[in-house]
Amino acid sequence: MSYTKRQFIEAAFEEIGLAAYTFDITPEQMNSALRRLDAMMATWNGKGIRLAYPLPGSPDYAGLDEITSVPDSANEAVITNLALRLAPAYGKQVAVEVKASARQGYEVLLARATAPREMQYPGTMPSGAGNKPWNSDDPFFPAPEEAVLTGPEGPLEF
Repeated sequence: MSYTKRQFIEAAFEEIGLAAYTFDITPEQMNSALRRLDAMMATWNGKGIRLAYPLPGSPDYAGLDEITSVPDSANEAVITNLALRLAPAYGKQVAVEVKASARQGYEVLLARATAPREMQYPGTMPSGAGNKPWNSDDPFFPAPEEAVLTGPEGPLEF
């Protein structure tokens, strides 16, 4: 089962030494951390790291108990990177191990999100002997198509 936004935030606070069972985290601090989490995930989404995280339309509409549907393989990267973003606001230093884990997790997510573009031949290139479609007299490859990317699912087709 996927984490909720609240669980991500509480785990990030634990990483910087402000565990909820020891320190009382105020609702304002939770909302501030939620805005930081949403901003981080929106930035990642813009970089091509799409994790099925539900981005709110406005900071006012964000819900702490909303299920995120982030895959389990990305949980540690989200938690540790959020901890790195929250720590300076609370005057905390993050352990070297947490920094290393955050960097490693982020690089894994980037590697998973990176895919080479599909090679398309130009429309002016002859298709060659024996490579002509049976229903066309056109001796050239079809013109390249620019795909609209919808995320890891691939091009959008109508």
